[in-house]
Amino acid sequence: MGKHITLTSEDGFELAAYTADPEGPARGGIVVIQEIFGVNIHVREMVDRYAASGYLAIAPAVFDRVERNVELGYTPDDMQAGIAIVAGGQLDFTKVLADTRAAGRFASSAGKVGIVGYCFGGLVTAASSIHSAEVFAAGSSYYGGNTVTLIDQKPQIPLQAHYGELDAYIPMSDVAKIEQAWPDAEVYAYGADHGFNCDHRATFHAQSAAVAQARTFRFFAKHLA
Repeated sequence: MGKHITLTSEDGFELAAYTADPEGPARGGIVVIQEIFGVNIHVREMVDRYAASGYLAIAPAVFDRVERNVELGYTPDDMQAGIAIVAGGQLDFTKVLADTRAAGRFASSAGKVGIVGYCFGGLVTAASSIHSAEVFAAGSSYYGGNTVTLIDQKPQIPLQAHYGELDAYIPMSDVAKIEQAWPDAEVYAYGADHGFNCDHRATFHAQSAAVAQARTFRFFAKHLA
């Protein structure tokens, strides 16, 4: 359904992306931001899902500045490889946001643009809601680790956030802080673990994933119309 393309970021850097077009007229654009595992099969499936729902969807390979063509699975070794990229000191988060905006500008040919991200991408989504309001009209963040570090700043666009009550990486005390600091954001908690949206992971929770997806679809339908 989709295809691989090359994007040019704000500083001229070229990065890969996976994009898919809707069958009919686009309802808007959606940028999908990866977990720590790269633009892998799960992320491509999310792009295809949003395209099937009527959006021009795109996932930028935001690890390309550190290592190109990162595509990991969900084994413990893959987990460590993904963490090493994020925590290794080479990944410049400001450039990740710039590369995310490049994807947003690409998707803007379809109208207003939303951003959705998972795990690391959930953090990128929350940060983009603060720093990239000129590109994005709404954001939906799934289990974004370290989002609590952003709460001294305010989202400038409508933001939705989804968390698992069983998530060992994101304690519910952090979620409570996010809710208190961002009262205008829609914050939801589910009886699920980290990564509950991904059916390639052992922590996939079908009911929570379905409810969160329905909420995200309604959210984008409202704010991208």
